Amino acid sequence: MVNNKDFANRLKKVMEFHQLTATSFADQIAVQRSSISHILSGRNKPSLDFVLKVTANFKDVDIYWLLKGEGQFPALKKQSSTPTPTQQPFQSVSKTNSTETQKQIQRIVVFYEDGTFEEYLK
Repeated sequence: MVNNKDFANRLKKVMEFHQLTATSFADQIAVQRSSISHILSGRNKPSLDFVLKVTANFKDVDIYWLLKGEGQFPALKKQSSTPTPTQQPFQSVSKTNSTETQKQIQRIVVFYEDGTFEEYLK
């Protein structure tokens, strides 16, 4: 069962993280603006359609975190067992001293103009 107050607080966290007003958030997920207002005030419970629209439009929102507070926000991108070409491990090569310990990149975060991001872990 979804606790309306907790759900509303998590929804506010998503909106703040993406720097969206209730109006712009409603427009982004294609729901009526009053739906956001009613959910945030606790008047209405979120529908399954609403929850799916949020998680479809904001890939960093995990459905379990949104509904129950389990997990974390923003959700970490899941890594595949075989790196894709863009997920190949990066390694910096020191040209000054061959005996110097080489540094290795641990993670790369790419931020997009629409407020989304992707994280690549080694």
